[in-house]
Amino acid sequence: MTLISAGDPPVDKATPPPGRTPAADDYSTLKVVPVRHPWRWAAVVVTAVLLVQFAHGLFTNPGWEWDVFARFFTAETILKAVWVTLQLTFYGTALGFALGIVLAFMRLSASPFLKSVAFAYIWAFRSIPLIVQLLFWFNLAYLYKELQFGIPFGPGFFTFDTMGLVGAMSAAVLGLALHQAAYAAEIVRGGVLAVDSGQLEAAAALGIPRLRQLRRIVLPQAMRSILPNAANEIISLFKGTSIVSVMAIGELFYQVQVVYGRNGRVVPLLMVATVWYILLTTALSVVQYYVERHYAKGAAR
Repeated sequence: MTLISAGDPPVDKATPPPGRTPAADDYSTLKVVPVRHPWRWAAVVVTAVLLVQFAHGLFTNPGWEWDVFARFFTAETILKAVWVTLQLTFYGTALGFALGIVLAFMRLSASPFLKSVAFAYIWAFRSIPLIVQLLFWFNLAYLYKELQFGIPFGPGFFTFDTMGLVGAMSAAVLGLALHQAAYAAEIVRGGVLAVDSGQLEAAAALGIPRLRQLRRIVLPQAMRSILPNAANEIISLFKGTSIVSVMAIGELFYQVQVVYGRNGRVVPLLMVATVWYILLTTALSVVQYYVERHYAKGAAR
């Protein structure tokens, strides 16, 4: 720091210090050289060549049999199978997330008993493979011939035959929903825990009822964390419905197997299933985008 007395002449700040020319700070005279990325361009070229080769093989290789693909893509049996797949996905998702929300709030409750029950359910259904669960529910009539509703450990008032009550489709929906509920519970619980607890304390201080706190404060913010993971689970469930083919249900993959088992055109029929899965997954992704944008209002630009 330089001290200037009253008798010193004023200092001209525009005057450069001794030994330094004005051009030393003039960056306009410098030559700007862009950064070279030779390996990036090499990777782009290699990837583009591979993609073109793959596309060329798709259209020129006769093994794909695109005429057979076109004939069966919109066949009546395939369209019915797509509808069955959508039904399994819808019912499995709706029932699974409804039960998952209940389990999530059981784990968040202050009751040790409810916490333990929810934890045990999630632990069990995440540990057992889905195919085992489906086969178990499909053979429920072997263990329980009938179901009674009445006084616990007492006389029953209504009786149902499990053989007619739980068919193949019902067993598939039940198995998918119960399996999905275990994962949905953890997704919802994680989203609720992501909400700042201070907001609930402020809402309670203002006298806002508990249910309104949940509906207007917690869930709108929790949905921002829930939606991406929930969409992944729904898409996984949609593709996972192919596993119910072990129960001889006419969903998309099972029907494709039946058709190529008759005519021997394995590759084009597999492509039929593949393209339908891609199209429907894309539609689900578009819906996810708009739902996420709706709940991102006020939080993201």
